[in-house]
Amino acid sequence: MGKKRKRRAEGNDSNDKPKKNPLPEEDELKKTGNNKSYIQILGNGMDTQDTSPSVLLFLDKWRFLFNAGEGLQRFLTEHKITLSQIDHIFLSRVCSETVGGLPGLLLTLAGMGKEGMSVHVSGPPDLYLLVKAMESFISNSAMGQIDSVLRNGSDEVASASSTEDLQAQWMNLTAEVALNPGELSVVYICELPEIKGKFYPDKAAALGVEPGPKYGQLQRGNSVESDHQNIIVHPCDVMEPSTHGPIVLLVDCPTPSHLQELSSLQSLTPFYSNISGQPVEMCKKVNCLIHLSPVSVTNTPAYEQWMARFGEAQHIMARHEPKNIEIPILKSSSRIAATLNYLCPQLFPSPGFWSLQQLKSLPSISKFPRELSRPTSCQITYAENLLKFHLLPYKELGLDNSNVPATISRTEILNELTSNIPEIISASEHISQLWHGNNGIVEELQLHETPLPSCLEGITREDMEIVFLGTGSSQPSKYRNVSSIFINLFLKGSILLDCGEGTLGQLKRRFGVEGADEAVKGLKCIWISHIHADHHAGVARILALRHDLLSGSPHEPLIVVGPRQLEIFLDRYQMLEELDMQFLDCRDTTESSWEAFESNDDNDANGSTCRLKNLLRQAGLMTLISVPVIHCPQAFGIVLKFADRTNVIGKKIPGWKIVYSGDTRPCPELVKASREATLLIHEATFEDGMLEEAIAKNHSTMGEAIEAGDAAGAYRVILTHFSQRYPKIPVFDGTYMHKACIAFDLMSVNLADLPILPSVVPYLKLLFPDEMSINEAN
Repeated sequence: MGKKRKRRAEGNDSNDKPKKNPLPEEDELKKTGNNKSYIQILGNGMDTQDTSPSVLLFLDKWRFLFNAGEGLQRFLTEHKITLSQIDHIFLSRVCSETVGGLPGLLLTLAGMGKEGMSVHVSGPPDLYLLVKAMESFISNSAMGQIDSVLRNGSDEVASASSTEDLQAQWMNLTAEVALNPGELSVVYICELPEIKGKFYPDKAAALGVEPGPKYGQLQRGNSVESDHQNIIVHPCDVMEPSTHGPIVLLVDCPTPSHLQELSSLQSLTPFYSNISGQPVEMCKKVNCLIHLSPVSVTNTPAYEQWMARFGEAQHIMARHEPKNIEIPILKSSSRIAATLNYLCPQLFPSPGFWSLQQLKSLPSISKFPRELSRPTSCQITYAENLLKFHLLPYKELGLDNSNVPATISRTEILNELTSNIPEIISASEHISQLWHGNNGIVEELQLHETPLPSCLEGITREDMEIVFLGTGSSQPSKYRNVSSIFINLFLKGSILLDCGEGTLGQLKRRFGVEGADEAVKGLKCIWISHIHADHHAGVARILALRHDLLSGSPHEPLIVVGPRQLEIFLDRYQMLEELDMQFLDCRDTTESSWEAFESNDDNDANGSTCRLKNLLRQAGLMTLISVPVIHCPQAFGIVLKFADRTNVIGKKIPGWKIVYSGDTRPCPELVKASREATLLIHEATFEDGMLEEAIAKNHSTMGEAIEAGDAAGAYRVILTHFSQRYPKIPVFDGTYMHKACIAFDLMSVNLADLPILPSVVPYLKLLFPDEMSINEAN
């Protein structure tokens, strides 16, 4: 990345002012005519039910996107939809469900360094609250053009600036249906320009109009003087009548109270087809409605009656439908998950594909409506990923499922795997043989001369599990999400170390929809290493969900430990939706800060620190220490030290020690804090041959991460945070992996399995022969 591009991505280029990405003028819109136009479902979150789907309006030269939930970038990358071609983003609501992917998307666009272009973002009036929150970690140059311009009714919008006039022309209407910030919802009406009727040159010639510029004026709707007759020739004399352009409504009605407002909106009356007494010429036929409303609303009789007002319009139910649970939103990563699960289910328990048959008894699935419950008077289809509704050419108007990804079963994937890599069958059998006896721990001498740490003596599989939810760096990719690690303490709760965008979706892929809800409810603490978005952009979504899940039952706010700037973001964001959190600065959890706290007789004066200490004790932890590292201002690693325990014969067994580096260059302070760690989780962004890049960006190479583990005397090292230049498996030297392992998304490492980890690495390489051959060639 060049210096200019780097400064722009980091938001530090004072001269890089955002330039308006001009929206189309009216004449340009009219040129749309019969050019290709369609609206398409981008179903991020449909299988995991974690975010609202996005919708793409594709015009001849313009791309409008509605909503930007978490996982959108991964979905666009998966399906080769170019992010840089999006001109404008419209938000139906401003909440974590609909905007969770927006910060990362804006930062990615800024990092592309495209001169003279910046995406516009518009939404309800409370969008300004999100803007204020994002300003705490996103620069103005990276923000693009964000306008909180949608207000009560079309009149106010139409009185805005010329750029916003276009929004008024295309949407005609923006209607608030709630009053509180975070609950405001907008109905979008997308009305394409009228389609001009056929022009007849022979009629124009008969009226004395010579071929040339006047033909063009007539086709544009202007009257002209006849060249040979003393008359004025009007467009209606030489053309068939124009017809209304196609109309699409996008409706996000989140609650029954919103539905009451929606049903009574007078501004929607012209679009209803069955209003008695309304002149036919005043009616505007709606061709398609896309419903982003939840099932709890759309399955009510009142909503179904409202749908019926639109006559023959096509209704697309785009919210979470049961059949989509069997069709992963991210097929590429699901394929990898399925193959890893086949090779080593002990480390990769997620099957990659969820079966509706297996899940149908779960409350979240059983509550889905039966399709037959819909009113038979409406034309209804249930959305699938990449489903299209063609708008133009008019002759192609209607649904198109030709782009919907073909379904593929787990069985088909595994048959393909064993056919292409026959040796994987025996490899899977060999790995299974490693897990035998003594709760899965093999004799250490069979693997390596390193003695088994005394802290692992008598370990059970119910003590601790480390789940890698995201193992990539910078931005989400097809195969790796951004940083997040779930420390599962089972009955004692859990801790999140970093929480990049899409963390909730990854939890649901690992534990299922119901299991992820339980994991979120059981969180004791979220710890964030630094302010870069790939490490914290998923926090608001997790906190908002936890608040909803625990609403109505006694609970305390969740403690979030992080850098100071994160507190600014979360405090501002809470103006939009309740996060129910209590913040503690990482600097208050350093070793020196804990010592000062313990020496203070009035410990109750620092309520957050005191509460964190009590929560740690409940979870079986002795301490949580934040360690300053070498990356950016206020960047930290973390040390989790678990309490000592006594075995059945009264022998004292020391507690295990887990260290996570966050993002860092090799750091003496971190090495010191990692002394005799049971497990060091260390970033390894670059391969060894890219040391200069690692130094320039304050990251570590694979070899440096291993050396840090050796210097600290760590028992095991797991490498993570790989550059997205390594899509499936990073470049590494197998000679230094004797006590290390490479992390993959959804990898779940039980504490009892630490001795086995290095033995699995050679088998993992078997899954990626193409990548390994390229790496070796380089």
